[in-house]
Amino acid sequence: MTAASPYSFAPDGHGTKELHLVAVENFESWLETQSRRVRTWIGATGFAAKLGDIALVPDPDGGLVSAVIGHGTARDRQRDRFLLGGCRRALPAARYKLHHALAPDALAEECLGWLLAGYSFRAGAPSPRPDIAELVVPDGADTAQLQILAAAEVFTRDLINTPAAALGPEELESAAMALATRFGADMSVTYGDDLLYQNLPLIHAVGRASDRAPRLLDMRWGQTGPKLTLVGKGVCFDTGGLNLKPGASMGLMKKDMGGAATVLGLAQMIMATGWPVQLRVLIPAVENAVSGSAMRPGDVLTSRKGLTIEVNNTDAEGRLVLADALALACEEQPDALICMATLTGAARVALGPDIAPFYTHDDGFAQRLMAASARMRDPLWQMPLYPGYQTMIEPGIADLDNAPSGGMAGSITAALFLERFVTDGTRFAHFDIYGYQPKPAPGRPKGGAAQGARALFAALPDVLGL
Repeated sequence: MTAASPYSFAPDGHGTKELHLVAVENFESWLETQSRRVRTWIGATGFAAKLGDIALVPDPDGGLVSAVIGHGTARDRQRDRFLLGGCRRALPAARYKLHHALAPDALAEECLGWLLAGYSFRAGAPSPRPDIAELVVPDGADTAQLQILAAAEVFTRDLINTPAAALGPEELESAAMALATRFGADMSVTYGDDLLYQNLPLIHAVGRASDRAPRLLDMRWGQTGPKLTLVGKGVCFDTGGLNLKPGASMGLMKKDMGGAATVLGLAQMIMATGWPVQLRVLIPAVENAVSGSAMRPGDVLTSRKGLTIEVNNTDAEGRLVLADALALACEEQPDALICMATLTGAARVALGPDIAPFYTHDDGFAQRLMAASARMRDPLWQMPLYPGYQTMIEPGIADLDNAPSGGMAGSITAALFLERFVTDGTRFAHFDIYGYQPKPAPGRPKGGAAQGARALFAALPDVLGL
């Protein structure tokens, strides 16, 4: 028994089993609605609806007739998400019809977690299609949208999880091109030394040391409606450059293109849903390598916008490539500009791996994002673009410093740096994401993860007036 995809819902049919999701507070009332035989069996198993508990109910011949999953207490459900998905692989591989007492948002969360729990990744080969439990199209759920969200998350996860040897700037371009082709989008690419001729000098400076040519990917979709531009950091591997990272810090640097992977996933959601927008996706795709042509600490670079930057640490390269892309984006005066990047370790120190900080001066946008974050169970937190720290990024020898000394407020100063390349009055938000799940959790295996994309997908239609 296998579905067409572990990330889709199954049709109802012969052999479907019942799947009951029961919270502690509803356990006794649920039990009263069951047959005497089921009540006796549940009592014999000791099932009490504790979080993650599973009771398999047999028919008189010993075959499976239904399963019951404990949904825990309200406190349990507040502390984690996608709890139904956490039980998917523990269930026998059968087709199930969900019985529940969930509100619409909670149902959407649990169904999405179920789909995402089907994810697996194996380097160098297509991910094996697991023989795991399937869920029949749930009553009351927007299954088409849930499958769009799941497919986009899978796309993002696959890109982040692919080792850097198999996913450099060229392969990231190919993935973006395939997405563009699938949805009828246009894409242009500026390569290598042409970046200099097209006035994208910072992207060139960061990527020139690698034998994998740097490039800017520019994808466009939609002819009418508000202009929405997504910019994603596409550093396909980050050695730190001449300020070489220690080995322990370099081990996860295949994920340094997580911003690019996430905006591509968000773009996939938007195009699959058919939003009436003029969508543009800009990805500076580079490898920060070490060679005789690498940029040096102390170099002063001139950006597309004309601002000069003193390079005080070649490992603060992400903000450099994003600076040129943001300046380019603003030349078309977008109605909303989103930047996503695995930018600073400081963000992880402040908020840990689960919560992505974002920065914006638009209070209305921030409020909508926080509301969408809670509704979509996609954790975000607004951080301040504190003007008092502006002097920290002003070195004197140049307009800007890419790596202020002292190590304090690192995520904020990075956001302030990026803001200098955004035209005043532009509705702008920057997300300093981690892009990785450090240990397995319900619906989230260890590895690449999208952050902020679902919250943006829920908030942007209101922001853009769609």
